[in-house]
Amino acid sequence: MEIKSKGRAPRNRTITIDNNEISRLKRKLIKINNPVSVSDIENKTINQDVFQVLDLLPDKFVDLVFVDPPYNLSKTFNLRSFKAMESEKYEEWLDSWVEKIIRLLKPHASVYICGDWKSSGAIFNVTKKYFQIQNRITFEREKGRGAKSNWKNCSEDIWFCTLSDKYNFDVEAVKMKRKVIAPYKDENGNPKDWEKTKEGNYRITYPSNIWTDITIPFWSMPENTDHPTQKPEKLVAKIILASSKPNDIVFDPFLGSGTTSVVAKKLGRRYVGIDIDELYCCLAEKRLEMAEKDKTIQGYSDGIFWERNTLSEQKKL
Repeated sequence: MEIKSKGRAPRNRTITIDNNEISRLKRKLIKINNPVSVSDIENKTINQDVFQVLDLLPDKFVDLVFVDPPYNLSKTFNLRSFKAMESEKYEEWLDSWVEKIIRLLKPHASVYICGDWKSSGAIFNVTKKYFQIQNRITFEREKGRGAKSNWKNCSEDIWFCTLSDKYNFDVEAVKMKRKVIAPYKDENGNPKDWEKTKEGNYRITYPSNIWTDITIPFWSMPENTDHPTQKPEKLVAKIILASSKPNDIVFDPFLGSGTTSVVAKKLGRRYVGIDIDELYCCLAEKRLEMAEKDKTIQGYSDGIFWERNTLSEQKKL
């Protein structure tokens, strides 16, 4: 059960956890067997099967849901495995928990659900039954091996849905700093809609639904864990900043190693996370403790998201 650092390279910054830490951190985890209030679960990690928990959670307490469920692939997560199934069966599985989430949402709530190209259609079919679909974000997942007989699979989708047409979206909080390819100047020779700095020429731009600035966590990044499908803090930060306000509650029913809760904490939101795996829940709690001392998010500084591989971005790796 222990995740050790033995055998790792000296520059490997992957977050590890030993048996002593597990013994201590698992005391922070909670299990619920009866209906609970918001105060019972806010800023907590619930270590249970999501299907045992959803019916016990309060009504209308969630402002934002971020879900990174198992994709329709055969995948091992520590001691548990998810088996690929027929598309129709996967759609039924999605529906079985999405339908239960509706009751938990405030009227203005937003929901983001991740998927790959195989599961994206099923996500659309389910979400259109319950939500207003506002957009589909596609982000470049540059990590991974090439394919000899197919196109390399290096993108994933995130479906952005809302419960109604009244929802929070703070576009100013998620603007992006991009390098200027053609630095136009006005008639007086001044930069036109861009800024000249020692590090280069940059423009602050509005965000689109194509994200090419995401770095999937790897061994030299301080947020990296051994979870096989960990989402980057930067990715989750964009969603939390756009679709929630300070002190709002962010809910993740498939928490994994804790990225959603960690980013929510760093950005001044409350959080509730659920995961069935005790090891990953303990890892989430370790990361939450680390977030008390370090609130930095790689690729995000001074209220601006930087392009991947820009100089200021690289300094944070």
